[in-house]
Amino acid sequence: MSNPVLTPSPPRRRRSFSGPFVLIFLGLLFLLGNLHVLSWARLGLWFAHYWPLLLILWGIIKLIEYQAALREGTSPRGMGAGGIFLVIVIVFFGLIATQASRFNWGEIRDNMGIDDEDFKNLFGESYNFDDHLERDFPAGASLKVVDNHGAVSVHASDDNKITVIVHKRIGAGNQSDADKFNSQTEPTITTIGGLVTLDAKVEGAGNHPVQTDLTISLPRKASVSIASRHGEVNVVSREGNLEVSTQRGDTSVEEITGNVKLTLEKSSAKVEQVSGDVHVEGRLTDVSIADVKGSVQLDGEFMESVKLARIAKAVSFKSSRTDMEFARLDGQLDLDSGDLNASDIAGPLRLTTRAKDVRLENVSGDVRLQDDNGGVEISMRSLGNVQIDSRKGDIRFSVPEKAGFRVDARTRDGEISSEFPELKIENGDREARASGSVGDATAHLVINNDHGGIELRKSPASGAPKEGIPGGITGGVPGPKQSKPPKALAPPKENVEPTEN
Repeated sequence: MSNPVLTPSPPRRRRSFSGPFVLIFLGLLFLLGNLHVLSWARLGLWFAHYWPLLLILWGIIKLIEYQAALREGTSPRGMGAGGIFLVIVIVFFGLIATQASRFNWGEIRDNMGIDDEDFKNLFGESYNFDDHLERDFPAGASLKVVDNHGAVSVHASDDNKITVIVHKRIGAGNQSDADKFNSQTEPTITTIGGLVTLDAKVEGAGNHPVQTDLTISLPRKASVSIASRHGEVNVVSREGNLEVSTQRGDTSVEEITGNVKLTLEKSSAKVEQVSGDVHVEGRLTDVSIADVKGSVQLDGEFMESVKLARIAKAVSFKSSRTDMEFARLDGQLDLDSGDLNASDIAGPLRLTTRAKDVRLENVSGDVRLQDDNGGVEISMRSLGNVQIDSRKGDIRFSVPEKAGFRVDARTRDGEISSEFPELKIENGDREARASGSVGDATAHLVINNDHGGIELRKSPASGAPKEGIPGGITGGVPGPKQSKPPKALAPPKENVEPTEN
């Protein structure tokens, strides 16, 4: 009986070491990040740029394993399900990281209103640097400031120099990187003709967070233009024109002999003591303007409140919900999302608004007012021609006791009441009317209302309209040519039907 022939068993295939290599590589990267040897931002940037090297190294390892298997006479190992999955993960996150590295994260951070401290864990530590610049300022020149991230403060100097105090905050993984970013973002002062440009150069370090605060002193008579994207702006004591453009940051302006123009986005504005005109536009939160000898123009969207006080010339306000203009404001005006309150307004006054309760006290001159879905209360100091159209709200109108006027008033789904016995009142089931004349009817009063009542009252006689800006600035250098107040309104048409919106 012959013995069976034993066939030698095939040599065992070696385990692939590509998986352990990837684990060791990723473990080293996380260790460097935890030890702050490299910042997470730097590691992420490396991965975004060099992740294909992982696939190349993996391919080299698989090639070496394949050659070794041929030499040993064993079948080479394939990728396997786990290897294919890991390749897919590397490619997927690598492509995402590459696209993310191309974003302007500084701009995204500014638009979201996130401070650099919130990115501390991502960009490393925060390092501070201080600098000082000083140059002769040419006579008659103007200044342009460019600082895309940082506060700008401008004050008057007593000499003919421009002096800049620079305070810089830089996010970096270590001191060496911070020093490099600091050298790349050194502010510069250049002079071309009559324009001096101060550039903070905050974008010189790329997407690394750099905030540069500038405190500037220069001759009082120089005009100033400031362009910013994120940071507060503060300007005091100028005798030239001022222009500010910023996307996010509070702006404060005070004691300006000249015109002021503010173009703001998601910002607030405070303007006081201006001898020229003031123009504010954009999307703003809070706006406060007081003691202006020129005109005031506001165009845009105002999210929270608008406060005006003592404006010597014409006021114009335009937004998606309110369109208003009048000749002068001796008192105050407070406007928010649901109310408009004002006192001591000189007409002619035009006001169109919706979804607001309107209360005006001590109004003089002609009035044209239209309000949709809100109550109206007006107290006249001196009566001109008046037309009021309202829907879904009561109207209360007070006339000086000795004023002479003619009335045509009507309302639907409401009643009319009057303190003037000379007027004829007819209150029906669906409609009410009032007509007639009181005294020397030099003014014409037309009131139309839908779904609300009308009250005609007497108010005590008051003195002559106030002149000037009580409590405001006096004297000073006259500003440039001012805009003219609105033209006087023509008498309203008789028997005007209620407005349907």
